[in-house]
Amino acid sequence: MVLVASQQGEVMMENRTLRLAPGGGFDQISIDDDGAPSAPKAGEISVRLRASSLNYHDYGVVKGPMAPRDESRIPLADGAGEVTAVGESVTEFAVGDAVVSTFFPDWLDGAPENEGFGSTPGDGVDGFAREQVTLPATAFTRAPRGWSHAEAATLTTAGVTAWRSLFVHGNLKPGQTVLTLGTGGVSIFALQLAVASGARVICTSSSDAKLERLKALGAEAVINYRDTPEWGKKVRELTAGRGVDHVVEVGGPGTLQQSMTATAVGGHISLIGVLTGVKGDFPLIQSLLRQLRLQGVLVGSRQDQRDTVAAMEAMAIKPVIDRHFPLESLVDAFQHEESGAHFGKICIDI
Repeated sequence: MVLVASQQGEVMMENRTLRLAPGGGFDQISIDDDGAPSAPKAGEISVRLRASSLNYHDYGVVKGPMAPRDESRIPLADGAGEVTAVGESVTEFAVGDAVVSTFFPDWLDGAPENEGFGSTPGDGVDGFAREQVTLPATAFTRAPRGWSHAEAATLTTAGVTAWRSLFVHGNLKPGQTVLTLGTGGVSIFALQLAVASGARVICTSSSDAKLERLKALGAEAVINYRDTPEWGKKVRELTAGRGVDHVVEVGGPGTLQQSMTATAVGGHISLIGVLTGVKGDFPLIQSLLRQLRLQGVLVGSRQDQRDTVAAMEAMAIKPVIDRHFPLESLVDAFQHEESGAHFGKICIDI
């Protein structure tokens, strides 16, 4: 570990970095100093990272189930900060620009080609739980104008997923109806984007207090799924028996049956999350008889992120941030996420 002494005699790190030991686990995170990143080569930029945000995927890596087995890893898929140096041939960014990382640095545009997370920061490659990094310029986009670094850091995973679900695959139109589940980052972004687009939104949660906050964000109707276990039927009642046009499905096997019940004939379900697990019975007959369209969504391309940034600016949307934690309190932040008490995104200040 290389340490740098300040003028006051304190020991300071040049590039504070959190590293996860092979196999993962909350007790397997250490803080180290990676030293200054290399100067950017042609096509690269250096970035002083200022913020990240937590996602369920990050939790799976750090907690252990998704952690690399044979090598250490710098966690966190989301990273935002300012450009500190620009390599030759880079024209998109200049020193001082606010930027935000992309989930698939090598998926620039077009149809998906990635299978799994081999190129995803914080999983297949090192992520953004550090102060400085040098990467290809294409691993970032500009951040939305007027957003803080913490706000920008919510886009990489959650914001792009919500955008691609509703608009790239769902082709959402004004007047259509959207169902969102819970109060995590993807669901709240989907609510905000749908409302701003003139859609009607129905939301579920197990907390009446959170349901009131969802209504304040524009939800037309809300359902407490603990009080109403057959919430799919309730959604049908709220839509005069028709069902919704789109479901942002983040629960997985434990919620899919109800989501399909809630969907209109020919409706669209974005399969995003696995909060209830990864295995379960698939209601095939219902999907066939009602001609439902089920689309797996794994974030999006760099161009999808650029489109998301433009949409957020045009719609004057700002992310909902639950709490901020400093980098060195990353485990505390994950434990807060684990509790399920959060509403919106949990941000890490670097």
